[in-house]
Amino acid sequence: MSNRKIKNIVKIMVFGTFDGLHSGHLDFFKQAKSLSTESFLTVSIARDKNVKKIKNKFPKLKEKERFALVLGCNLVDKVVLSGIKNHILHILREAPQIIALGYDQRAYVKNLKKDLAKKGLKVKIIRLKPYKNHVYKNHLLKKRLRI
Repeated sequence: MSNRKIKNIVKIMVFGTFDGLHSGHLDFFKQAKSLSTESFLTVSIARDKNVKKIKNKFPKLKEKERFALVLGCNLVDKVVLSGIKNHILHILREAPQIIALGYDQRAYVKNLKKDLAKKGLKVKIIRLKPYKNHVYKNHLLKKRLRI
């Protein structure tokens, strides 16, 4: 890979629980990657304790299982575990140029751009479109499949 090509790569980061991968997640990754012609997609996996705080229940799969599942997806370039107490530090380490949020992601994002800028990281935050959100939400899939 030439130096010129390396300089054009845009680092994009997304966040989620990913308690099993479905078509909605794959579309989420595709939308994020499509934000740049030369993209490097990092997926941040929510920690079990944080999922419990946000969703009032633990995920079906443990964080290491969810990490391995996403790591196996060919749309993803890198997988990291989020912070447990501080969600900003792991974002600073990855230094994305773009953070792509799901249409329904509200936790931890209210002042995200401002909090990162205070730490010296300027990012563009883009909200992605839903993919059949009346079908591809884990809680709806589980209800339909009676899991």
